[in-house]
Amino acid sequence: MPSLIPPFRRAASLLAVFLFAKTLVVVLRSLDGNGGLLASPWAPLALAWQDVWTALAFGVVDGAVAFATRGSVALQRLAGRLFWLLYAAAAVYAGFNVAVARVLGSPLTHSLLGAAGGALWDSIAFYFTPRNLLAVGAVATAAALLPRAIRRLPPWRGAVLIAVVLGIILALGPTASRRVETLGLHRNALAALCTTTLTQRLAASSHGEDRDPTPIAAEGTVRDLSSLAGKASGRNVVWIVLESTAAQYLRPWGAERDPTPNVSALAGRGVVFDSVYCAYPESIKGLFSTLCASYPAPRTDADLYTEAKIPCAPIASRLAAAGYRTALFHSGRFVYLGMQGVVDHRGFERLVDAGDVGGEFVSSFGVDEPSTVRKILEWIDTLRPGERFFLMYLPIAGHHPYLSPGRGPRPFGTDREIDHYASDLFSGDAAIGDLLAGLRARGLDGQTLYVVHGDHGEAFYQHEGNFAHTLFLYEENVHVPLLFAAPGLTGLDGRAPQIGGTIDIAPTILDLLGLTPPPRWQGRSLLASAPRVARFYTDHTVEMLGLRDGPWKVIHEPGSGRSKLFRLPDDPAEKEDLAGRFPDRVARYRDHLRTWSARQRSRVIGPRDTASGSR
Repeated sequence: MPSLIPPFRRAASLLAVFLFAKTLVVVLRSLDGNGGLLASPWAPLALAWQDVWTALAFGVVDGAVAFATRGSVALQRLAGRLFWLLYAAAAVYAGFNVAVARVLGSPLTHSLLGAAGGALWDSIAFYFTPRNLLAVGAVATAAALLPRAIRRLPPWRGAVLIAVVLGIILALGPTASRRVETLGLHRNALAALCTTTLTQRLAASSHGEDRDPTPIAAEGTVRDLSSLAGKASGRNVVWIVLESTAAQYLRPWGAERDPTPNVSALAGRGVVFDSVYCAYPESIKGLFSTLCASYPAPRTDADLYTEAKIPCAPIASRLAAAGYRTALFHSGRFVYLGMQGVVDHRGFERLVDAGDVGGEFVSSFGVDEPSTVRKILEWIDTLRPGERFFLMYLPIAGHHPYLSPGRGPRPFGTDREIDHYASDLFSGDAAIGDLLAGLRARGLDGQTLYVVHGDHGEAFYQHEGNFAHTLFLYEENVHVPLLFAAPGLTGLDGRAPQIGGTIDIAPTILDLLGLTPPPRWQGRSLLASAPRVARFYTDHTVEMLGLRDGPWKVIHEPGSGRSKLFRLPDDPAEKEDLAGRFPDRVARYRDHLRTWSARQRSRVIGPRDTASGSR
């Protein structure tokens, strides 16, 4: 039995480290104003039970090794050193995740870790603050002191007391988790990474149900624009994808201030779509959804979405076949989270990113927008007179930490992050103005179809714990601006109330040009008159599925079974959850989303040759 005392102390010390780290997260989030949901008396149990299970699992493995090596002093010493090293590594990792969970409401998951690439260094460095570093240091100090303190406790008497407390936590923890919404904060740092990685790996080798989702009779009003089909035939296409731009922050979609006056002016001579949603609130799989007019699938890595693995008949290929010269210019870097694989072999004659642009001002994730616009105009000048072109421009202005490279006025103040963000949008919009002016100077304005949309939204704690864009499915995360403008084209103006998604943009472009979309596309032209629903999902921390149907919007968590229902015309800020009042509607939407998610996984992953990774 004495051989089991060191494993007990290590496990008890590790549990104490986990609980100390979790307490620091709660305190820091409360000081930041993001601890309201944790005021429930069930919260301590909900927050602690995964930490208990993880420490218990560590102790069981540690104890099993100690028992197996009990006949050899040398082996026991070696095992002891190994488990002390594992204890130290787990403690350091828990301390690091205090800063992560403070901002994101969850320790690192598989998806979040995959998103922490070098191109995001400026965003990551933004959180090297004294308070965060002090918190990490406090956890490391506690990890060093706790084993000595626990060694002084009477081992068996203390073990009985601890066992009783832990038994209560383990027994009531799952119930507590159903009674309080922790937003992912209940996760243990090690368990979150291991379980989400395991889920991702299992998901990559399994398929969803290959059956169609439960049908929904879509509600809502539609403006019939079908008479515009083919009216933009022969025009160039300039497609601008605004980085991290939710509809609610722009004047044409109701914002009080106007951070994008050039986009607003373009909206004034085009048609504005009021209710369009991104398929996924993140750039890379979101870009796949726009290029390929198809949904990505939950619990899949970005490196799956290459033309070799998922051939999709992208819009650039379709237009190249119709005689268009094609190019994509990005002020960021294609190494960002696997973007290179998404854009390669997708029909673009030229692919230009920050490394090709050079730029007068450079950050870890890109270059200044005016430099990119100059490169775009230089490329246009290489084309023969009358040669049609399809141009996609992906700026980075609006990306966290909202200090895009470059000079120029920042008119919206510095008091809040959302003010920095608005000024970032303003600087990016100035470059869009340069692009539009350059096209007018070349006599191309009246020969061009303009498309502008947001790749996803951006959140500033409009809902508790909701920051940046990937964590939730509220309007600030997924409702994006979309406009089409074609100077001189009668009828392409005003507002269109129909609900749609970013997967519908490419089919609408082809419809306006009079070209037939590929049959494998899931998106449909927004010029059509039939109402539809929009679907979206996120899986960066807690997996969520969402749907917009007429005035209704539902957000469902498959893991917990929770659903929220909002009626947006009456509650645009999504503050009043109506799920309890309309259980039948919620059940119908929930079943549809679950079947759709499984079907989409089957469609994306499909039967694959596990040896080669091919279809």
